[in-house]
Amino acid sequence: MNALVVSLGRWQFAVVTIYHFFFVPLTLGLSIFVAIMETKYVTSGNELYKRMAKFWGKLFLINFAIGVATGLVQEFQFGMAWSGYSRFMGDVFGAPLAIEALLAFYIESTFLGVWVFGWNKLPKKVHAAMIWLVAIGSNLSAWWILVANSFMQEPVGYVIKGGRAEMTNFFAVAFNKHVLFQFPHVFTAGLTTAGFVVLAISAYRLLQKPAGDRDFFQTSFRWAATYALIGSILVVSIGHLQGQYEIKVQPMKMAAAEALWNTESSAPLSLFSTIDTKAQRNPVEIAIPGFLSFMSYNNFTQPVAGIKDLQAKFMQQYGPGNYIPNVPLVFWSFRIMVFAGLLMLLFALYAVYLAKKGSKYPRWFLKWLVISFTFPFIACSTGWIMGEAGRQPWIVYGLQKVADAISPNVSVGTILFSFISLSLLYAVLIVAEVYLFFRAAKEDPNATEKRALSGAY
Repeated sequence: MNALVVSLGRWQFAVVTIYHFFFVPLTLGLSIFVAIMETKYVTSGNELYKRMAKFWGKLFLINFAIGVATGLVQEFQFGMAWSGYSRFMGDVFGAPLAIEALLAFYIESTFLGVWVFGWNKLPKKVHAAMIWLVAIGSNLSAWWILVANSFMQEPVGYVIKGGRAEMTNFFAVAFNKHVLFQFPHVFTAGLTTAGFVVLAISAYRLLQKPAGDRDFFQTSFRWAATYALIGSILVVSIGHLQGQYEIKVQPMKMAAAEALWNTESSAPLSLFSTIDTKAQRNPVEIAIPGFLSFMSYNNFTQPVAGIKDLQAKFMQQYGPGNYIPNVPLVFWSFRIMVFAGLLMLLFALYAVYLAKKGSKYPRWFLKWLVISFTFPFIACSTGWIMGEAGRQPWIVYGLQKVADAISPNVSVGTILFSFISLSLLYAVLIVAEVYLFFRAAKEDPNATEKRALSGAY
C-alpha cells in the first residue's frame, strides 16, 4: 500500500472527525442543561427558567443541526477510503452504528421536533419530558458510537472467519469494559463543555452590562459555574481511572504518553521532555520520581513497562513490524489535554466561589471566562488524538493494522481531492456554526421568547 495514500487517509479521517467532535460534547451537555432549566421552571413556576430553557435551547438547536451535518460524512468515509476496514469489521461495527441511527438518533430528533413546536401546546410536564428524551437520545447515540470505537480499542465477543471479524456475543460488545470507562469520560466532558460555553456567553453579556438581562445572565452564570465544576471534577477523576485501565489493555499507548522508553520501577511522571525518537531517549526531562508508578498502580514502586520492552514483546506476539506510535504526538496531546482539564477545574472552582459569595464578578475574570470556552474543545480534541494515535499502528487493536484497512484502489489524487474538498466543506460549516451561534448568543432573551411562542425558532 502506498504510504502517501495511508497518510492522506489518516489525515482525512482525523480532520473530519475532529471537526465533527467539536459539536458532539456540546450537544451532549447542553441538552441536559436545557432539560434542567425547563425542569426548574416546571417545578418552581419561575418564568426566568422558561426563558433560560428557550434561550440556551436555541443554541443547542444550532449546534445539533451542524453536528448532524458533519456527522453524516463520517459514514461515507468507510466506503470512500477505508473499504479494507469495512470488509473486516462490517459485521461487528455495523450493529452499534445501526442501533445508533435507527433508535437513539430517531429518539433524539423526533422528540426534539416535538419540543421545539410544543411550547404552550403540550402540558408543562409533558413538554419538559420531551427535552429529557432528547437528552437521553443524544447520550444513547454517544454510547453506541463509543461501543463501536471500544471494539477497536479492545476487541471482545468475536471470532475471525474467512479473514473477517464476526460478532459472537452482542452483549460482550455492547458492554465492553472499555466503554464502561470511555462513555463516562465523554459524558462528563460534555457536561464540562456545555458549562463553560454557557459561562463564557454569560460572562460576555455581563461585561456588556445589560440593563434588563442582568438577572438572566447572572442566574445562567451561577448554574453554569456549578454545572462546569461538577463536570470538571468528574471528567478528571474518570480520566484517571481510564488511564489506569488503559495501561493494562494498551500499555504501549500509555508508555508513549509518558515517553517512557525503558521499563522502570518507581517510574517517574514526566512534566516536560525533549524526545529523541531516533535514539529512543529524552535528552532533557523534568519528572517527579515514582509518580507514574503511583498514578498507574497506586504504588510508588510498581514497575511500568517501557516502549522498548513492549516493542520486543509485540514483535514476538504479532510478528515483525514497528509497534511504536508517534511518541511526541501522543506525549504532548496528553499533556495539553491534562493542562486544559486542570485549567477548567480551577476556573470552575473560582466561578462557583464568586457565585456563592454573591459579590461582583471581577472584570478581569469575566474576560478570561469569555475565552475559557476554548478549553474543553482543546481538551476533547487532544484527548481524541491521544486515544487514537496511541493505538497505532493498529486500527483494530491486535487484529488489523491501518495499512491493511485503507481502500486498495484509491489513488493519491482521489484521496487528496476528497481530503481538500471535505476540509473546505467543514471549514464553511464551522464558520456558519460560529456565526449563527454568536449571533444567537448576542440576542435579547426576550426576543427568543417571542419567536418561540410563534414557533419561529
